Amino acid sequence: MFHRRSILKAGSVGLFGLSLPELLRLRQAAASTVPSGTFGGAKSCILLFMWGGPAHQDTWDLKPQAPAEIRGEFKPIPTRVPGIQISEHFPMLASRTDKLTVIRSMTHGELDHARAPHVMLTGQLPPSSGDFADDWPPLGAVMAKAGHSGGAMPPFVSLRPKLDNNVPQFIETSHGQSGGWLGRGYAPMMIEADPNGPDYRVGGDYDLHPEITVSRLDGRRQLLESLKVRLQQHSESSIATMDRYYRRAFEILSDATASDAFDLELESDDIRDRYGKNPHGQTVLQARRLVERGVPLVTVFWPNDGTVDPPSLFWDTHRRNFVDLKQRLMPVADRAFSTLLDDLQERGLLDETLVVWTGEFGRTPRIGQFTNNAGTGADGRDHWPFCFTSVLAGGGTRDGFVYGSSDRYAAYPASDEVSPVDLMATVHHLLGLPPKLKLRDVQGRPRVVCPGEVVPGLMT
Repeated sequence: MFHRRSILKAGSVGLFGLSLPELLRLRQAAASTVPSGTFGGAKSCILLFMWGGPAHQDTWDLKPQAPAEIRGEFKPIPTRVPGIQISEHFPMLASRTDKLTVIRSMTHGELDHARAPHVMLTGQLPPSSGDFADDWPPLGAVMAKAGHSGGAMPPFVSLRPKLDNNVPQFIETSHGQSGGWLGRGYAPMMIEADPNGPDYRVGGDYDLHPEITVSRLDGRRQLLESLKVRLQQHSESSIATMDRYYRRAFEILSDATASDAFDLELESDDIRDRYGKNPHGQTVLQARRLVERGVPLVTVFWPNDGTVDPPSLFWDTHRRNFVDLKQRLMPVADRAFSTLLDDLQERGLLDETLVVWTGEFGRTPRIGQFTNNAGTGADGRDHWPFCFTSVLAGGGTRDGFVYGSSDRYAAYPASDEVSPVDLMATVHHLLGLPPKLKLRDVQGRPRVVCPGEVVPGLMT
């Protein structure tokens, strides 16, 4: 039986112009025999991607002894773990560092917003062709191809609220967001709706209008059955294939587990308040509901609120670095990340859920320094990929630990540098993906997905 309220909440799952049945068909058509995961305690992963590049020296890696033009305005505070200090504007996270592995020696060389996300989401440099079809596949696509199933749910979901002001988003021009050379069938289900809005629903091509009753939807399924029988004699194999994908589409829309996953009204007011009644906080809550229901990989992209004038979008603080970090960015991130850790632990999910908090790069050591944007103001920090911080939690990572270090200006790694490809190899390991895993691209060619080396010091 279809539950009309749940169906309307689930809406449709179109992406890149694909309807749900077409997506399922493409995914099956692209599938081949692949190695199964063999190790790793993490069953799923939530990737919290801070669009724009957080200033690491103002968040996770403060340098209080550096000159004023380097250290900035914020002060470090002690945390739950003796010897670890982070920013005063992460007070909730400071009391939860016993759950974190803080990597202060991340490094790569891409300065551009369109290319750097590809590096962090795939571990690889973006293709020289500039064609999105040539991108390396992101983690969720790899997991889907390698057979990690979401059950009734899709195996790979990207959450990126698109607010009413419709300000352009980096994701529209950034590499590393699709199925890449694995093909369109391995692209994520993308949800653009704002989960903090009063009319939140998953919308798209497979639209279910309010006037469609339960009986009408059941009637459509019966009509499909009738058409299948009447056309069977013309093309038995094609009708069977069509039937399989449309059945799967109806299953996703009607399955209680799948449809209820998008109904945040089923959460208590208390838990919604704890995450934060804002687009990012509610999106992180949505991510928890998805992994709880079996989705292997959920990416949460920081939303573009478009509220700053002059613009300082996302974490891209070319201007107003300290004002925006203090007032607009860090409090929201502090609350959502902290609550996610508590919520996963309370539900017994933290040990089997890997959480990754990162941006595409960091910010310049010197305030007002130019690297990529001549419009950087005297109160801002420009792009800086040569040293920055990423944070891990759960899923077999170490608790209460800082890995690597930066130099005295937070400009370059001073010890145990970590490249994105090695971080990705470590994530693969934690999720049970074999090292040097080979998957076939759309032309059938076997390719090593991640040639990096696992970093043992990040794991228990």
